[in-house]
Amino acid sequence: MRIRKAVLPVAGLGTRVLPASKVIPKEMLPLVDKPTLQYIVEEAVAAGVEEIIFVTSRSKRSIEDHFDAFPELEQVLERKGKHKELEELRHVQTMATYLSVRQAEPRGLGHAVLCAKALVGDEPFIVMLGDELVAPETPCLPRMIEIHEQFGGSVLSLFVTPPEQISSYGIAAIEELGLDTVKVTHVVEKPSPEEAPSNLAVAGRYILTPDIFPLLEKTSPGQGGEIQVTDAIEMQAQAGKC
Repeated sequence: MRIRKAVLPVAGLGTRVLPASKVIPKEMLPLVDKPTLQYIVEEAVAAGVEEIIFVTSRSKRSIEDHFDAFPELEQVLERKGKHKELEELRHVQTMATYLSVRQAEPRGLGHAVLCAKALVGDEPFIVMLGDELVAPETPCLPRMIEIHEQFGGSVLSLFVTPPEQISSYGIAAIEELGLDTVKVTHVVEKPSPEEAPSNLAVAGRYILTPDIFPLLEKTSPGQGGEIQVTDAIEMQAQAGKC
């Protein structure tokens, strides 16, 4: 089944980048001439995604507004002959179908993904973290989609992380499959360097199959009351579905 939908969890408070994120969502902080989040949406669209599902919170209204129509601004740009800016504005509004769902309280990435269950339905989907960029000259989503089509199951993007940062990520145990492909056999959430099964950390790009939802529903909250998506992925890995 072709992957048409991407879930972008953007409900977090952005405490690690305060004070910049106090009134501006961290995903909307500019990088050159665009909000960071727009680059991520464009990455998804370039990979064939048609529907973008934002998991938001009450403080993130500007995200929905950015990708929505703004007729008054369009009229001003039209009147002033600013056709390039008008074209860019309309491109942002129309390059995908945008949906959103609220995450009432910050309960972890797994809970954010679960919030999108009704909008995702019974099909595989992409999860993209709203504050992590991938260099455009080395796009990973098309390759992840190829791997999903070849092997089925969920697909994770991994990166080599230095020992001092291992405790900040989910770390994967692997078996070699090919030049750029490995089979994930085990995932440990934020282990110490001594307990980590490898130095391969789970990055902010996932392809998940819809059977992740019942696994998330039965995942017990961990530290801070958060439901971690890596716990559900671990169950998939144990079942040979990752």
